[in-house]
Amino acid sequence: MENGKNTEFEYAYSTCNSIVNEVKKVISGKDRECILLLCALVAGGHVLIEDVPGVGKTTLASALSRAAGLDFRRAQFTPDVMASDITGFNIYNKKTESFEFRRGLTDTNILLADEINRASPKTQSSLLEAMEEGSVTVDGVTYEIPSPFMVIATQNPSGYVGTFPLPEAQLDRFALRLTMGYPSQEDELAIIKRRQTSDPMSLISSVSDRDSILRVKKACESIFISDKVSEYIVTLVNATRSRSEFSLGASPRASLALMRLSRAVALMSNREYVLPKDVAELYVDVLSHRVVLSREAKVSGVDAKKVLSDILSSTQVPFIENEK
Repeated sequence: MENGKNTEFEYAYSTCNSIVNEVKKVISGKDRECILLLCALVAGGHVLIEDVPGVGKTTLASALSRAAGLDFRRAQFTPDVMASDITGFNIYNKKTESFEFRRGLTDTNILLADEINRASPKTQSSLLEAMEEGSVTVDGVTYEIPSPFMVIATQNPSGYVGTFPLPEAQLDRFALRLTMGYPSQEDELAIIKRRQTSDPMSLISSVSDRDSILRVKKACESIFISDKVSEYIVTLVNATRSRSEFSLGASPRASLALMRLSRAVALMSNREYVLPKDVAELYVDVLSHRVVLSREAKVSGVDAKKVLSDILSSTQVPFIENEK
């Protein structure tokens, strides 16, 4: 502690702020998306981005990795991508007369799984262990993958031909589901001007590195969450299990994701404690892909996000008298 301030927290906040400022050099009008993507990285979560092609999903992922000083790989998922491409595989070496392990796409810090729903279910499921455990198992041998590790998967919601929808078990592994949306006319004009002379990605400087991000993650884990805020999180998640519009409510994994991401949002707000508004800010993005609408709700055209917003507005917000 220095002058009453936690120096590790100050370092973490300064690092995150610098990363966001670098990413903004190439991403216009998407400040919230930039911050939430960084929050997921800091909180140890994975992100699913659903949107039409060409709105900046790949650019955002690449910009984040460059600004954070992390290794980045992009995989275009197609039906012929195999599970071994993801996890790695053993190959026989004639010189040594032994098998050698060749690492796959998960040998990185940030993996962009582009159009993940175009890969076969077997390939999709090969990511599960890496996303949950931070390791891959090939021929009975477990290999650790780099830390930090984050999967940023993209889907085109308008194209369903030749796709394999992600099963609930895999959707539940994603901490957040985001949409980029089309830029405003002003932001789109700025994008055109930036690309007239050079690649704006060259403007991004690495203001962090792997060790710095691990240090930020550790500082994030120390952010205080009161019992009242924890109860608020559980109440919001539990409410999805009793709504008639949902045939499947959110699991406890949603509560954990909401807790971890709330800490990251508090960090980005330069606070060493979580407030209910941090939870509310994330609620729909964390739970919208974890709930399943009932058959009747689908026929009636019910929107899951609208139901979640109703839950949020009807749930009593706890009063935090003394903030730590």
